[in-house]
Amino acid sequence: MSTIPLDPPLEAGARMSTTTPGDRRNGALGLGITLLAAAAALALAVRRDVTRPPFQGLDDRWLSWMGGPHQGFPSAVAAALNWFGGPAGSVVPLALLLFLLLRRHWVSAGFLFTVYMAGNMLVVQGLKHLVDRPRPENPLVRVDHGSFPSGHAAGAALLVVIVGAILVPAARRRAWWIGGTVFTAAMMWSRTWLHAHWLSDTAAGAVAGAGAGLIAWWLCAPMLAREAGRRAERTRRHRRAAETDSPAG
Repeated sequence: MSTIPLDPPLEAGARMSTTTPGDRRNGALGLGITLLAAAAALALAVRRDVTRPPFQGLDDRWLSWMGGPHQGFPSAVAAALNWFGGPAGSVVPLALLLFLLLRRHWVSAGFLFTVYMAGNMLVVQGLKHLVDRPRPENPLVRVDHGSFPSGHAAGAALLVVIVGAILVPAARRRAWWIGGTVFTAAMMWSRTWLHAHWLSDTAAGAVAGAGAGLIAWWLCAPMLAREAGRRAERTRRHRRAAETDSPAG
């Protein structure tokens, strides 16, 4: 995941920085393109031979380590992550969308909806139909037609970037990226633990989701910054009005 904070101007002014917002935007764009290019390179490598890509040996070895027993705490964690990344887990982004709409954060709400839908429908499903890799034998959960890339891993990484862009204060984003990386890695592990994906499927999904999110953030950062600036200005006006109306102590 990226550690590049795309700060709105008002947030960036609250702390000293040796980089400009333009530098951070360009860095996010470069990282996003690099991650999407890595996902595309993996897709091309798999598409040449969907049953025996160059890294199939590593995938087989990792899957053998995921042999179980599939019970206890690891299985409970994997089941929870499977729920989170599946259709039922859409309640999480929908709840975030409702929160933004109730707060009248129209630009942020549009960013969340458009990027989350486009990332999953265009990037993930596009790669699935392009590659159409067979899944490991005997998956422990219900799965769809294509193993490459992991939609769960892609959705996790994409959601981490989206939430970091619109809800996490700039000063806390480094911690958010670290936690988001751990969450995405856990999602990757869960998909292989459940024999729903090969390890390379989850790696491709994670970089594709993060890359798509970063590029979308780069495109929309000026609009998000303007919305954040308007919110900050309204907050300052309300505080000044409250101070003016309050009796002198």
